Amino acid sequence: MRPADRLFQIILLLRHGRVVTAAALAQALEVSERTIYRDIADLVKSGAPIDGEAGVGYRLRRGYQVPPLMFAGDELEALAIGAKLVRAWGDSALGKAAEQALARIDAVLPRHLEEKLEASRRRFLALDCLLPAALREPMAVLRAGMEGGRKVRVAYRRGDGETSARTLWPLGLVFWGHCWTLGAWCELRDSFRTFRVDRIGAAELLVESFDDRYGHLWETYLQNAREAAK
Repeated sequence: MRPADRLFQIILLLRHGRVVTAAALAQALEVSERTIYRDIADLVKSGAPIDGEAGVGYRLRRGYQVPPLMFAGDELEALAIGAKLVRAWGDSALGKAAEQALARIDAVLPRHLEEKLEASRRRFLALDCLLPAALREPMAVLRAGMEGGRKVRVAYRRGDGETSARTLWPLGLVFWGHCWTLGAWCELRDSFRTFRVDRIGAAELLVESFDDRYGHLWETYLQNAREAAK
């Protein structure tokens, strides 16, 4: 990795405002802690508002704007493939957002990288016929519930065909390569449950809310899932 690229990566790793140790930075960038100390000193000299010291950790002051970035070829391919997958396996609103994000990137790329992005779009395909759009649309409501901490009422069909109405606290979505599942708290069962999104016939966003701002319920769901899988 070029020194300039490494300096930019350090800024990205510090951009959330949390204290990060030199050891953690060194491990993430696969360099020595001595190199990190030198890079931090160079960034501070160039005007980056980094607080901290060796042996304690570093923090980037809030409000600092990360300078405009440029993508490498592999990074552009990753973005193009990701957008294709989102369009094929996500709801329509999410797919449109992915395409709009690529369009924004495309608008500021130099000519040679613009051609690279266009080639990636042509050469990488993700088939959307394996999961029809109608079976993906509940994701939009589920995402809104997760982001806003609002409960969702769904009509759910189990694998054996039995249907039920559920009020759920949508906590997180997991993609398994052939389908999406929702991790949620189910008020009907009064416990954490997993639901296949393609078995949700309808979904309605409710006014009632729940509190998972810090992800504690989602982490508990994941921990329960790990223990059940043992």
